[in-house]
Amino acid sequence: MLKAIRSGRLQEVRAVLDAGAPVELIDGRGDPGLPLGVACFMGYADIVRELVGRGAKVNTPDNAQPTSPLSMAVRGNRSEVIKTLIELGAEVPQGMKTGLTEQEMLIARWRGQHFGAKTAAGGHNQEPPVFEEIEMISCYGTDTAVLDADMIRAAREMEKKQ
Repeated sequence: MLKAIRSGRLQEVRAVLDAGAPVELIDGRGDPGLPLGVACFMGYADIVRELVGRGAKVNTPDNAQPTSPLSMAVRGNRSEVIKTLIELGAEVPQGMKTGLTEQEMLIARWRGQHFGAKTAAGGHNQEPPVFEEIEMISCYGTDTAVLDADMIRAAREMEKKQ
């Protein structure tokens, strides 16, 4: 399974897991979570989602620990994986530098709650909807800052309700 993860081959990872391989392998220090840690460090968000969907734990007792999935993604400088982990319920330790802006973290948390992403405490794994991208040659008069502000406002309202 680790060879498939290192190569970024999602279908092979699925095949190995379907054949009965455990999703939680022990690392060299005796801690579980080696496959998820490798996927996080390598930057494969789709494999991260697959592993978590099959029971891999997003959170460790201390997410600042160097082998935690979040720390592995931070060390690999994998911002998309960091966002994915936050969407999936990863708890970011106070003061941890993730490389994400406050707005990016807020939106990742919002997406996780809004789309019902699976967390370590349970839930269901549902991919966010796919939106069609529209290529525009010119967009004179369009203010995308308003759209960003609406998204940020919705995410802040969600946080206040918690």
